[in-house]
Amino acid sequence: MENTQATFTEKFKNRTIQGLFWILPIAAILMIIFWLYEKIDLIVSAFLDFIGINPQNNEFLWIMGVVAVFILILYIIGYLIKTQIAFYVESVFHDIPGFSTIKDIIGIFNSSKEGANKVLVVAIRGFANEGYNIGLMYSQKESIIKDHYTVTLSMTPIPNGGYLFEVHKDNIFVIENANFDDNLQYLLSMGVKSIAEVLKVQPKSLDEMQSLNEWLAEK
Repeated sequence: MENTQATFTEKFKNRTIQGLFWILPIAAILMIIFWLYEKIDLIVSAFLDFIGINPQNNEFLWIMGVVAVFILILYIIGYLIKTQIAFYVESVFHDIPGFSTIKDIIGIFNSSKEGANKVLVVAIRGFANEGYNIGLMYSQKESIIKDHYTVTLSMTPIPNGGYLFEVHKDNIFVIENANFDDNLQYLLSMGVKSIAEVLKVQPKSLDEMQSLNEWLAEK
């Protein structure tokens, strides 16, 4: 009976942690959206009052104005990120303690990056007597050791911890079409879901997988 109770408690704790880490990014995004919406709402309402339109009597026009301004601001920010203006803005905050670290951590969650900054989900040979581990490569820059690259093995069910290893490129295989979010689902499932189930693909033999050498050659 005591073992059953302990098992239930452990499962309950793990499920609770999984729920927390699943909802945190959604909650953070919603908080930012609602905060921006509230500020834009004030600006649009003030503008309509200025030109003699009562927002309360023109609810549809007010909502459309807020949505249009909100989308426009997001588009402008997205455009500026690709320009030198973003570089100059970042340089102003660069010397603030912790800014660069926070920026890099946030950048990890942008799994749509390409090239040298793309987050790769990889199979890594060498951490057990037989078999492979699933890990992440946050950068594809060569390590201080020639032909070695930094890979991360995350912990489960708390994926924000883990271990860094320098692995020879011959022991790294890229899991195609897998991104950071897929790996997060795999970790939070605690192995209940395989990475193949998360990706909704059939298991492949090692010969069918792309080696890091091949991936680097394409880039």
